Amino acid sequence: MTTTPHLEFDPLAEIAEHSAGLARAAEQNLDAPVEHCPGWTVADLVWHMTEVHWFWASMVDGLLSEPPADEEGPDRPEPGQLISRFTAGAEHLVRVLAAADPAASCWTWAPTQQNVGFVIRHQVQEAAVHRWDAEHAAGRETALGTAMSADAIDEFLIFSMCTVHDPADDPRPNLDGALVLAASDAGLEWTVTDDTLPGTVTFSTVTFSTGTARPGLARVTGTASDLLLWLYGRVPLPVTAGAAGQPAAEQLVSRFRALSYTD
Repeated sequence: MTTTPHLEFDPLAEIAEHSAGLARAAEQNLDAPVEHCPGWTVADLVWHMTEVHWFWASMVDGLLSEPPADEEGPDRPEPGQLISRFTAGAEHLVRVLAAADPAASCWTWAPTQQNVGFVIRHQVQEAAVHRWDAEHAAGRETALGTAMSADAIDEFLIFSMCTVHDPADDPRPNLDGALVLAASDAGLEWTVTDDTLPGTVTFSTVTFSTGTARPGLARVTGTASDLLLWLYGRVPLPVTAGAAGQPAAEQLVSRFRALSYTD
């Protein structure tokens, strides 16, 4: 998969790697709390991902046009079997995705992309961010890959923000400005602005080699990994104010968060 000509990665390898990393981080640590999933322990996180992998493997394997019923899902095993069940499910998901045609139609929660390709792309960030949660619960910090993180940022802005293709049911305020997300290691900047429908946003992406591509605008800057984790509320990042006359950076970030479907 390619996000820009100089950023490539293997999504199935990423799913496998981060799933294995989550399993390792969870060993001997199932009772630890997960800071950014309130009320969850690592055991709950492992079980959540087991259910996620079962769900999407079922969707893709059967090319289902609607989600399976809840009662069809697996039963939660005893704590001693949680990690082995999760590992088996993750390996099964990778095999199913590898055998599938990305263009094949199946149900997804994304209104504009109902196919296997969406599942493959999104499961990368699902595995990566929750692997980070498990590592964090074990007292370790983990940097995610630059290319996969850059692609996940792009996907977040397409599918996890209020857009003209997927507006919020409840009215939300406009961004009323421009906010730049700058990935220092990827040489990429995403500029988010209001779209034509009130309460929705759009974005454009540019590449750069040094400095910044769009000076004078408020920006959130970090590595691609940190930006992805910032989007999911896992880490703080500095916000730089724009030029005189631009909206306050903190206000832009607050409105940006309100236009996101992810807490």
